[in-house]
Amino acid sequence: MFVVNLLLLLGFSYLLIKAVDVLIACITRLAEISRLGKFTLSAIILALATSMPELVVSVTSALSGNSQMALGTIIGSNIADISLVIGGAAVLGGSFSVAGEWLKIDIFSVFLAGALPLILLLDNTLSRSDGLILLSIFILYNYGVLRLRSSGREKTGRLLKSMLTGPGHKRVDKLLLKLFLSAAALIISADIMVKLAISIAHSLNVSVFLIGLFLVAVGTSLPELSFEIESIRKRQVGMALGDLFGSVVANSTLILGLVALINPIRLVNGWQEYALAAAAFGVVFLLFWGFIRSKKKLERWEGLALILVYFAFVLLEWGKT
Repeated sequence: MFVVNLLLLLGFSYLLIKAVDVLIACITRLAEISRLGKFTLSAIILALATSMPELVVSVTSALSGNSQMALGTIIGSNIADISLVIGGAAVLGGSFSVAGEWLKIDIFSVFLAGALPLILLLDNTLSRSDGLILLSIFILYNYGVLRLRSSGREKTGRLLKSMLTGPGHKRVDKLLLKLFLSAAALIISADIMVKLAISIAHSLNVSVFLIGLFLVAVGTSLPELSFEIESIRKRQVGMALGDLFGSVVANSTLILGLVALINPIRLVNGWQEYALAAAAFGVVFLLFWGFIRSKKKLERWEGLALILVYFAFVLLEWGKT
């Protein structure tokens, strides 16, 4: 039964990823029609799109009373994004220089957003009031991103209105239909993935937190990996980093904030259960920050180093069980 559940989990992970691919394609095309800027597109719209798997899996987990799964998924996804995803993008897509619009947003604010839920969990609970704090930080971060394009906000509004009511609105209607169908496939896949992951956790006699931390988190991070590899190959580094930072912020603030509002997270075994994961997030983020701040570039060997740190974390975490 364990093997069957694992194969089904992989199968629905693939369906989830394909649904996200369609979702991203629709949002990208809509953004092109509306002429939204690339940085805004990647930091907000695409970051939300590629975070859809984490959002749906986490909210589904919270609704079914498994907030521990949601917590593991988000922490694991953030660690995977900063190590496996950007490291894999550097190794497979090639070394890349770091410069452009994204530098206008302080990278340290992204780190604080990622670390904030871990700090709030020091009392072993992520309460509804904590959830409201996280949602407020999400709004403030995106307001900061939009301020970079404040001079074009009225123009963007006019373009969006013409997109929905102008002569090309039928093409937009088709895109919106595809977007709706892909979102439905995403929700169904995520719901089944949560149930399968819980069954696997019981089969292995490990906590659902660990299953979310690794199996589910890596599966839901694959959309970011494919997008960022392609962005780096096309030398659109700003889009890759905008998506990366936006995803970390969305995971840590929007998604965990919603989870806490639906079903507050209570750590049964205390904060020690996630202490290693919290430390791993801090290490990979500061390592990545050190790499790109030193010479405004991420080399292939540095991407490989980030990947190796992730696998070291996996070995240490599983060694505890």
